[in-house]
Amino acid sequence: MSAPGGLEAARVAEVLVEGPGGDPGRRGSGYRVGDRSVLTAAHVVMGPVKSVRVRFDADLPGEWSADVRVVLLAESADVALLEITTVPPGAEGAEPPRYAAVPESDVVLPVSVMGFPRFKLRESRMRLIDDGAPSQYRDSCHASGTVSVLSNRREGTLELAVLAPRADPEPGRSPWEGMSGAVVWSGGAVVGVISAHHRSDGLGRLAARRVEHWYDVLSRADLARLHQDAGLPERGGLASAVGPMGPPVPASLAALPSDLPLRALMGLVDALVEIPSLREPNGLGLVLDSIGAEIAANRPRDTRLRMDIYGIVRTCLRYSGTLDQLLETVRLLEGQSAEVADVDRAAAQLADQYC
Repeated sequence: MSAPGGLEAARVAEVLVEGPGGDPGRRGSGYRVGDRSVLTAAHVVMGPVKSVRVRFDADLPGEWSADVRVVLLAESADVALLEITTVPPGAEGAEPPRYAAVPESDVVLPVSVMGFPRFKLRESRMRLIDDGAPSQYRDSCHASGTVSVLSNRREGTLELAVLAPRADPEPGRSPWEGMSGAVVWSGGAVVGVISAHHRSDGLGRLAARRVEHWYDVLSRADLARLHQDAGLPERGGLASAVGPMGPPVPASLAALPSDLPLRALMGLVDALVEIPSLREPNGLGLVLDSIGAEIAANRPRDTRLRMDIYGIVRTCLRYSGTLDQLLETVRLLEGQSAEVADVDRAAAQLADQYC
């Protein structure tokens, strides 16, 4: 396996935990950080367990799985390291990834993460179980998003803003269940490990434990293990996820007055009309599903796209923070593009004039 330059799908692990005495098992995600080492969240493998296995490339030509043993379990950092008992021929030679620290400054970082959440549960009619019903499996979720670094400072986690699942069919269970342990990447380096989905944050937010905090809470023995088996550098050798200035921070429109006149908003509306995903009904619906439900319920509707977007923006102004959510979702869907840059310029002009 070649030297890593970022997330590699073949190294993303499903962590399969079997409970003792017929207790229900559970699932998590992880990442292969060495020839025999898989990084995951501690709570995925904590408590009484009968066995733990990892699986890679499920239902693909390179699929393989193996038993593992837990060699590091640190609840204080919610991080665990699993040792693969037997690596099959052809799967040897996984080099450690790079690791980086996220600076304590006013920056917004692009991130990506890959794991196996509950909302990706699928049915396979090609494989039937004993009673003839379709078997089930979890597909992978490759989520890209952003981290606003100064969120969750008291908890000491990174807050990932990602596209929300379209549905939440079981309010008692998070649709992100199973994503814990997935490794968070920024700039080709590991910056954290997914640890929680706080339901109060909404469906489009995940929390991740920060790599740089491991040095503050882990024992010397645990740090030595991560250095030896997972390639974690000494504290002084940990790189920064961004340069000194960091990427530009999108302007916040949370303080805009709710009664702005039409002429003040049309620059932003005109820029949004040019966004490709908003020009399609399905794309517009996905954006609305990812922000407050009250926007879709209360916005005026118009068959003319420009007036429809204007109605959405106007409705967002009535609900604090939702216009920022709308623009954030557009950035997540579109990535870096000339159209998104125009939206950001229009938002910055509004913020300068009215916030």
